[in-house]
Amino acid sequence: MRGPGRWAVLFALVVLAVVMVFPFAIVAMNAVKSPAEYSTQGPLSLPDGLYLQGIIDFWNRVDFGTKLWNSFVISASVSVLAVVLSVLNAYALGIGRVKGRLSILVLFLVANTLPQEALAYPLYYLSKAAGLYDTQLAVIIVMTVIQAAFGTYLLSAVLGQFPKEILEAAAIDGAGRLRSLLRIVVPISRPTLNVLLIFFFIWTWNEFFLPLIFLISNDTQTVPVALAVLQGEKFMDATMSSASALLGVVPAIAFFLIFQRTLTRGVTVGAIK
Repeated sequence: MRGPGRWAVLFALVVLAVVMVFPFAIVAMNAVKSPAEYSTQGPLSLPDGLYLQGIIDFWNRVDFGTKLWNSFVISASVSVLAVVLSVLNAYALGIGRVKGRLSILVLFLVANTLPQEALAYPLYYLSKAAGLYDTQLAVIIVMTVIQAAFGTYLLSAVLGQFPKEILEAAAIDGAGRLRSLLRIVVPISRPTLNVLLIFFFIWTWNEFFLPLIFLISNDTQTVPVALAVLQGEKFMDATMSSASALLGVVPAIAFFLIFQRTLTRGVTVGAIK
């Protein structure tokens, strides 16, 4: 049993690596090919050299630097605000034990299951009425609420198991609720909060549907929207399409690799020791 189980795990890891790495390798190879090389040798051949003109042309055509900055501002703002809002909500629900806690948690759970298409129509008119349409602030507010709904549901379960003895000792020492939150709950829960921060950033970075609805001008669009709009309205060859896909996925991969240790530590250690 031990031998076959080990080989099964190894086989699963190999399959996962192939499924994830192979498409990225194909995109990366075609991104540095010339159109003539792609048409003669096909998509699976190795490039003869580094042809970077497709990447340069795509960068200039869509003003990709602006799109990167827009995506970073929105993703960073949403991830930080959603974590803060999740902590405050979960502190009240998980530790404060407010009246109607179970009903509130069920409401957050139902909110997580709602499709974004059902929210598009009312959110569109609300943003128009508030004068926030085609602004990054509209996307930040909407995505913060959506991400915080999931974060609140998760953290409420985590903080519900928080040792009450620690909070009672802090209360005896004169610590109020806010001080207990900032000095005790947040430091102990930091691994879980770091995991949420990373996931919120990546999820918001890859978000396409809501930014497509709210951001219509070229100066406010994010990376996924810019890629889709460009491919829809203009002809693009295969090498430039690969270049756009490569430029779109590299920042998210880089962010994940930079914070890989933090993510692993948060998953393995947990919030409460």
